[in-house]
Amino acid sequence: MTALRIALYQGPGGVPESRSEALEALERAAESAAAAGAALLVTPELSLTGYALGERVRALAEPADGPAARALSAVAARHRIALVHGYPELDGDSVYNSAQLIGGDGTPLANYRKTHLFGDFEKSAFVPGSEPVVQTELAGVRVGLLICYDVEFPEAVRAHALAGTELLLVPTALMRPYEFVPQTLIPARAWENQLYVAYANRYGTEGDLTFAGLSALAAPDGTVRARAGAGEDLVVADIDLALLAAARAENTHLTDRRPELYR
Repeated sequence: MTALRIALYQGPGGVPESRSEALEALERAAESAAAAGAALLVTPELSLTGYALGERVRALAEPADGPAARALSAVAARHRIALVHGYPELDGDSVYNSAQLIGGDGTPLANYRKTHLFGDFEKSAFVPGSEPVVQTELAGVRVGLLICYDVEFPEAVRAHALAGTELLLVPTALMRPYEFVPQTLIPARAWENQLYVAYANRYGTEGDLTFAGLSALAAPDGTVRARAGAGEDLVVADIDLALLAAARAENTHLTDRRPELYR
């Protein structure tokens, strides 16, 4: 049974000239994804602003219910498609690297703050999140959120698996030369944890950084159901709950664990 058709948008490339330019790019992606029958669109880490922001992070940050979020709620409702966007979230004096999931009726469903910050830029610009597992229901599928570097920690993904996540959404800004992550690690994470992993990466160059692309939907049997290239791309694939159930019946890693040994 196909429960959910999902689209991964590998774009927009570079740092947008303005917030309106970023919103227009995401709306075009939402329109294309909806036309392809997708019920969910996943966009990259910091898709509203670009990644290489330097000292501009705080000036571009908005609350979770700020103007950009409201604009994207309207986009979701207009095209009847749920969407995930990445943005710098302002909460009091703190700025978080966050991702928000908005339902197809425009209702905010979940907001996640990146818990594992990568490199000097992120550690100086953002406060790490403290909630490791953020979940919601979408079209009968238990959906969870991580961001980029988070998925490289086996404990973070395993926590989702143990909490019942069936589809893990991972907005990403992975640079070269770390192509190993989407090519090898993401399918391994999906297989060892018996869930789908939707990994939506950036592409192109921002300052000294070149992003790797290669966005992917990995299935719990270890196969890759959709794979983007190195440039702007929109790929679509299905979440199949029957395949998930069969994979979990065949692969008993989760039930064969001995957590008393892992302290």
